[in-house]
Amino acid sequence: MVHTRIRKFNTKDTYPEQKLDNDLCQTVVAKGTMVFVRGQIGQDLDTSASVAIGDVSGQSEQAMANIKMLLEEAGSSLDHICKITIYIIDPRYREAVYRVVGKWLKGVFPVSTGIVVSALARPEWLVEVDAIAVIPE
Repeated sequence: MVHTRIRKFNTKDTYPEQKLDNDLCQTVVAKGTMVFVRGQIGQDLDTSASVAIGDVSGQSEQAMANIKMLLEEAGSSLDHICKITIYIIDPRYREAVYRVVGKWLKGVFPVSTGIVVSALARPEWLVEVDAIAVIPE
């Protein structure tokens, strides 16, 4: 396979209350240079436990910590993020979320898209951040 898939999982394990059976992963390294990080939320990647319930800043911190860890596992880093997409369930969360993301990406200057959505996959999740990065040559 041309692409490397990091932290594979199946949705039947992640969402046991739903009748799903999708094979997914947290990160894909395409052709050895492009890194696509799945949307990250306030969830511990090792335990799948939701964290910072009710705290959008805390969930943003966890999402960014997850992105950092996944990029490093893929051979990249936060410095090599090219694009982020931020999903929030309430426009009033924007400032708090962007403060956290801005702290993690200070000096990186990625392109960014912010979207307000009606809900995320679990009711306790308030924010989701995905990223596209490169592996430096």
